Amino acid sequence: MTPCGYRPAWKSKGNRWVAGSPMTPCGYRPACVSRASQWGMAIKVGNGKMRLDLPHASAQIEPDGFEWLEIKSEHLLAVATLPSFADHKDPFGRLLVAQSLTEPLTLLTVDRKLARYGATVRAL
Repeated sequence: MTPCGYRPAWKSKGNRWVAGSPMTPCGYRPACVSRASQWGMAIKVGNGKMRLDLPHASAQIEPDGFEWLEIKSEHLLAVATLPSFADHKDPFGRLLVAQSLTEPLTLLTVDRKLARYGATVRAL
């Protein structure tokens, strides 16, 4: 997730993300990784749907310049206000959208179905 009106300050370089852009118009804030994403990956690793050294990946978030976005009560309450779509029921995606609306942050995602939730979602 990145701040509203933000051009990503991170770009891929091999297997690492490195700083790549100057301060944003609304001020600098490092890109965030939601604990909801970590939770979703933990479930997938646990049921064999994802191969990942999750402890290592989690330990690299802050050294690589990202901040953790914790799950707050207001994020959970915002999930209940989101519209429902028959073809998208992923609870983790919905929580990420709720976080993007509440903070506000821009959610960068490859899930194009999430773009229907509004201006804080950018499908890549």
